[in-house]
Amino acid sequence: MLEALLYPKTVAVIGASRTPGKVGHEILANLLHAGFKGDLVPVNPAGEEVLGLATYPDLKIYKGTVDLSVIAVPNKFVKAAIESSIAAQAKAIIVISAGYKEVGPEGAEREKEIASVCSLAGVRMLGPNCLGLINTEHSLNASFASQMPSPGGISVVSQSGALCTAILDWASGRGVGLAKLLSIGNKADLNETDFLTVLAADNQTKIIACYLESITHGDEFLKAAEAAASKKPVVVLKVGTSVAGVKAASSHTGSLAGADIAYGAAFRRAGVIRAENFESLFDSAMAFSMQPIPLGNRIAIITNAGGPGIMAADAAENSGLRIEPLPPELANSLKAKLPPAASVGNPIDVLGDADPDRYGLALEVAQAAESVDAVVVILTPQAMTDAVGTARAIAKHMKGDKPVLATFMGGHDVMDARRELTALSIPDYPSPDRAVAALKAMCDYSAWRRRPPRVVTRFPVNRRRVERVIARHERSGRPEVGEVEAKEILAAYDFYVPPGRLAATADEAVSIAEHIGYPIAMKISSPDILHKSDFGGVKLNLSNAEQVRDAFDLMMLRISKRAPDAQIDGVYVEQMAKKGREIIIGMTRDPQFGPMLMFGLGGIFVEVMKDVTFHLAPITADEAMQMLLGTRSYALLRGARGEAAVDLTSIASGLQRISQLVTDFPQIAELDINPFMVGAVGTPPVVADARMILSGVKKRDE
Repeated sequence: MLEALLYPKTVAVIGASRTPGKVGHEILANLLHAGFKGDLVPVNPAGEEVLGLATYPDLKIYKGTVDLSVIAVPNKFVKAAIESSIAAQAKAIIVISAGYKEVGPEGAEREKEIASVCSLAGVRMLGPNCLGLINTEHSLNASFASQMPSPGGISVVSQSGALCTAILDWASGRGVGLAKLLSIGNKADLNETDFLTVLAADNQTKIIACYLESITHGDEFLKAAEAAASKKPVVVLKVGTSVAGVKAASSHTGSLAGADIAYGAAFRRAGVIRAENFESLFDSAMAFSMQPIPLGNRIAIITNAGGPGIMAADAAENSGLRIEPLPPELANSLKAKLPPAASVGNPIDVLGDADPDRYGLALEVAQAAESVDAVVVILTPQAMTDAVGTARAIAKHMKGDKPVLATFMGGHDVMDARRELTALSIPDYPSPDRAVAALKAMCDYSAWRRRPPRVVTRFPVNRRRVERVIARHERSGRPEVGEVEAKEILAAYDFYVPPGRLAATADEAVSIAEHIGYPIAMKISSPDILHKSDFGGVKLNLSNAEQVRDAFDLMMLRISKRAPDAQIDGVYVEQMAKKGREIIIGMTRDPQFGPMLMFGLGGIFVEVMKDVTFHLAPITADEAMQMLLGTRSYALLRGARGEAAVDLTSIASGLQRISQLVTDFPQIAELDINPFMVGAVGTPPVVADARMILSGVKKRDE
């Protein structure tokens, strides 16, 4: 797959300048210095020798065929260069040249034009506006980067060419090898999804690390990322997710969701490890490329100093990793062989005068414990410390089935040892928290790989009833689905909705109230009033006919003053919901990844604390429960500090039903059930209020 791009036999360089420092010159020089074993075809209008190779003034003069053409000429000549490459039967083209959509509308049109030329010819294009690519397995450096990395297991896909050069410098400085480095630039044709698929099948690649500013075709990315992650780790640093780029939304769910939330939900679904910054991207990459995947999240810490051991323990517990004591028999065995002052708890403190053998002994014991899935080894340089010897001892005593990460703290005194660790395929970090963060990424990935098969429950529902409601709104040009009809839709998906009806007069309101029984709630029904309480359009706990009449008249008076132009459908009279825990569940449809479900507690937890979780639909029962567990306020639902526990299963079921509803009906753009009243186990939760927004419905005046 993409053989001509990654494993070409003949490479043409169009724009192969004779002047050192020029992009075309550096690309040709890199191809030569990397030891590319195929044929090189430099193209230069002057037609003179470049770097000892005979050049061609035009590729049309070359009598053979090329697999890959690398174009580094001013953008006004790029189209002609592409056409001559196609004539030479090139199957892949790299456009290094800039001046396309990154400079504005005119550049965007030029970019579409060259992409179309390639597409019509069945040729794949990398770029434009990119650094090029490197494939160490093929001794191929078709880029203008200043370094050629050594072979390794990390493959990099980057939207930023400048970041590629920083990555190469990092790899060189740490002695870390790379498999492939792919600068995708403007992604006019080939993009991150294409390379996820290719690298997933690449035997040289152990881990895929990506720097992305945007994602093309979210649904395709999700499928490719999940398929890749099922074979090997995928770590992504995604930038450009600020709220400033997110459109305003009218629902609670929509206003709380943003681009960053959507990407986070998508990555969790696909098993992608999300890096928070450049450091964590390659901290994770080193760990995954050098060590086995842990089978659980229980870690042991070995240290020669108490403070760093505590730092590691704090970082581990704060990130959800488990630190358990060694089994008594192993602890006693270790204690008998260590100095009396040493600690055999967890962390295991081998003391400041520890020699390599003492470290090796502690590591052997820690790995032998069934209660340990991974080990972090910490060293601080002291007068008697043999740092290089300790690095070698760690490598010697590693069993190979449990990951071991090192933290050799300091500078000059541990520099040689850190280089030794890398050479021995032991990832090393300057501080305990970074080692623990990398291990946390490994544990999260391991948990995702061990997850049960995704089985999405399909509930028996009344789709026809929902279709009728949506059809009415499409005919009337009303995208807003108010409480009355939103509850009709939810009832069709087996949500419990309290009995109630719409009243046009005070007398009718009294009649409805007495029929359904007091106490009752009354709410204004209007497509123009989304937040009823703000307009005095809600009255609760009314217990007799007089209160109902007064409430109706007062509500109508207030609405006429505060929203004189609003269309009033009437007042909804409904049985009061029994007391329970107020929660909110909802959905907003992300333009990239589709429907995102939201869960959170109501009131201050949503308005102020924004304690909510999101997940892409459709969801499984397990994923629904994970949404509940993902909130800080989960303990309140479970019954902490004297609070009564609520029916967690019923909340999870409600989330699954919403998931099915919005999957069945893509016309639903936003949805809120707020509040969703949840009671004790066995008590059906109640839809106290709800609203929806439909997409694709044009208002009558538009």
